Amino acid sequence: MHPTATAHGVRLLLWRDDLLHPDLPGNKARKLKYNLQQARTEGHSRLLTFGGAYSNHLAAVAAAGRLYGFATTGLVRGEAHHHLNPTLARCAADGMALHYLDRTTYRRRAEPEFLADMQQQFGPAYLLPEGGTNALALDGVAELIAELRQHTNFDAVAVAAGTGGTLAGLTLGLAEAGYPARAVGVAALKGGDFLRAEVDVLTLAATGVALPNYELHTGYHFGGYAKLPAELRTFIQNFEATYGVLLDPIYTGKLLFGVLDLIAQGHFAPGSTIVAVHTGGLQAWGGFGKE
Repeated sequence: MHPTATAHGVRLLLWRDDLLHPDLPGNKARKLKYNLQQARTEGHSRLLTFGGAYSNHLAAVAAAGRLYGFATTGLVRGEAHHHLNPTLARCAADGMALHYLDRTTYRRRAEPEFLADMQQQFGPAYLLPEGGTNALALDGVAELIAELRQHTNFDAVAVAAGTGGTLAGLTLGLAEAGYPARAVGVAALKGGDFLRAEVDVLTLAATGVALPNYELHTGYHFGGYAKLPAELRTFIQNFEATYGVLLDPIYTGKLLFGVLDLIAQGHFAPGSTIVAVHTGGLQAWGGFGKE
C-alpha cells in the first residue's frame, strides 16, 4: 500500500495489463483485438498505420503482424535515419515496412483524400488510425471492466490518456455494465484539454450520447509528450525500487504520479478503491537511456 493512499484512507491497486502478453502488452492488445478480426473478415493481409518515432502503437501493430500473420506498414512522423531508434528497430525486426512523412504531410493523416492516396501507394491494407483508436478499439478496452470486477469492487479506474481511446473504452465499459464507478484519465501530453472532445465523440458514436462518467486531468504532462524531467524520472525510479514495478516514461509514470497527487489533494473520498491500469509501453525506455 502506498503511504499517500494509506494516509488518506484510499485503497490504491495497480492492474498489470502490461503482463497481458509478452510481445503485445497492455491497452494496445485490447485496441487491436477486434480490429484484427475485422481485417480478417474484410480479407486484408496487410495493416497500415501511423505513429511517431517512439510510438507504442507502431510497435504493437508490428508485433501483431508477426504474431497473427499480417504484413504491416508504418508511416512514421519525421525524417528517416540511418540508425533506427530501439522502437523502430523493433518494428523493423517484426517485419514492418517503415516509410517517413514530413510533419506537414503527417498532419493530413485523418483526411479522406490523403488516406486514399496512402492506400493507393502502400495498400491495399486495413487502415488503423494513429494510436489505434476507433469504435472497434473501444469494444476491446471496454472488456477490461468485467475483468476488474471479477477481482474487486472499485470506485474509479484510472488510465493515462494519449489519444483518448482507452479512456473512452473504459467509460463505455462502465456504462454498458451499469457500474457506478468513474473513469479517470491523466493526459500524457501538453495541452490535453482537447481529449475531452475526443472522448465525447467516441462515446457518442458508440452509444448515441456523450457519456458523463469520466474525468480528465491535464496537469501531469511534465512539459510534454516525450519529456522526462528529473522529478518524473526520480518518481519512476523510486516506485520501481519500492514496489518492483517499472513504469514507462510517457504514460504510466505520469498516471501514477497524477493519481497519487490527486489522492494527496483529497480528490478521492476516504474508503474509495482506485484501480490504476499499467498499460505497458516499456519499450519507450530505449529512447530515454534505460533499457
